[in-house]
Amino acid sequence: MNNAGKEKWVLSLPPVIYLVGLFLIPTILMIFIAFREPGDYGGVAPLITHNNGSTSLNLTLDGFRYAFSSSFIWKLFLRSMLYSILTTFCCLLIGYPLALLIAKSAKKYRDLLLLLVIIPFWSNFLIRVYAWMILLGPNSAISNVVNSIRHLFGLEPLDLLFSSAAVIICLVYINLPFMILPLYANLEKHDYALIEASRDLGANKSRSFWQITVPLSMPGILAGCGLVFIPCIGMFVIPELVGNNCSMMIGNLIKQQFLQTMNWPLGSVTSIVMTLLVLSISLFVGFLASRSGGLKYARK
Repeated sequence: MNNAGKEKWVLSLPPVIYLVGLFLIPTILMIFIAFREPGDYGGVAPLITHNNGSTSLNLTLDGFRYAFSSSFIWKLFLRSMLYSILTTFCCLLIGYPLALLIAKSAKKYRDLLLLLVIIPFWSNFLIRVYAWMILLGPNSAISNVVNSIRHLFGLEPLDLLFSSAAVIICLVYINLPFMILPLYANLEKHDYALIEASRDLGANKSRSFWQITVPLSMPGILAGCGLVFIPCIGMFVIPELVGNNCSMMIGNLIKQQFLQTMNWPLGSVTSIVMTLLVLSISLFVGFLASRSGGLKYARK
């Protein structure tokens, strides 16, 4: 093996060890546990040892049968999908104009605006969620304003905290920087001479935006949507802190199966189904994006 080959193996060894130890092995264990029976006192049932000294794995498909036949689990899946799609859409709706504003700002202001986007990462995740619990509380200014407006229209007071609205608000707040940063990285590289050329050819600002800026920013849009949607669908901390029983997501069920009811096989089955669902959606969106022409145009 030449020196180039040795350097290649040396450089690739740390990430390979990392992926095998923290991703491949836990995934194999989770798949193995999914085909086992739950233990009488939680966890996984022990292996069966016969009189002749042989050991039986005693694999079963009961966990998969229950997961695919349970309307409650599929309801949580659909709710998680809905919350994730709404969060991704809201983040894109808010993040795209902000990213475009930062990309078009002068250099002396650009770094400051990016710093303001990154500052939330300097504080603890739970502290930020608890802050929203105070902001959405029954005696907060936001609740008073909302209920005052509802009172003018003759509507009953609304509890913002411990509701589906609180879950969506917190999910958007937590994931918004993950939408802005990849969009900014893409928009900042655009050649604005193309916009000027389209304006010279008679296109107005709106047409130039939809036919030039949006197709060029498709890689940033897809990257931002992926960074928001994928972690959002498995979120369990936010629904547990600011939601209620009607806003429970699939991540909460997985957490309960592993830490409370101790039904590890069902928790593993649910995790596998969620992972396959997310991978299928990601592959489908990538396929549609490659066929739409936006990425092809952006690569030219």
